Amino acid sequence: MNNKFYLSILSTLIAIFILAGCQQDGSSSEQSENQETEQTSETQNEETAIVTISQDNGEEIVAEEEIAFEEGAVLMDVMKDNFDVEGTDQGFITSIEGISQDDESGKYWMYSINGEMPTVGANEYELEVGDQITFDLQAME
Repeated sequence: MNNKFYLSILSTLIAIFILAGCQQDGSSSEQSENQETEQTSETQNEETAIVTISQDNGEEIVAEEEIAFEEGAVLMDVMKDNFDVEGTDQGFITSIEGISQDDESGKYWMYSINGEMPTVGANEYELEVGDQITFDLQAME
């Protein structure tokens, strides 16, 4: 009877270890799924737009990048996060990537969104998914 008793206890312990191991795997799998869901929702909250930086009405392309931003982002902030940008408090950009406007020749940084001139400064424009933004250093007409 001693052997049966020890065999019974051994079987019970093995069963407990197996169940405990399965339970840990399940919670580990659940944690992994939660992390993937969080990463997916973060990715879904991130939008993209294309920014082109050029000179002389697009004759010389300085840079062109697809940039990521979160919903509600303002253009000036996103530009400063992705490029070397200097500007005024009024939202005018005076230098991008080390290329400054030139008051003497009347060249200033102008920008367009999807081919149209916006009615607000870069510090007020709220980006939208798929925007095509062009900053061009050009002579004022």
